[in-house]
Amino acid sequence: MTASPSQTSAPSTSFGISPVFKTGNIPLVHNRPSGDPTPSPEDRTLTIRLREAGDLLGIRLLDHLVLGEDRLYSFADQGWPL
Repeated sequence: MTASPSQTSAPSTSFGISPVFKTGNIPLVHNRPSGDPTPSPEDRTLTIRLREAGDLLGIRLLDHLVLGEDRLYSFADQGWPL
């Protein structure tokens, strides 16, 4: 007996994500209007939650970049497990 497509689909397909993120890899990027790219506690929490959600859906979080006026903060460059 063979499995139906619905039994073998990735969770991301079930949530309708696959057509948007065909590579299975995404970066998270946002700016900080204040100009200071230091991540807030909320940024850190969001990074952890998106990494965990991506793990469940088979989507790899490549990096979380916070852009400031003339510099940026990269979670990957700072050694965060992504």
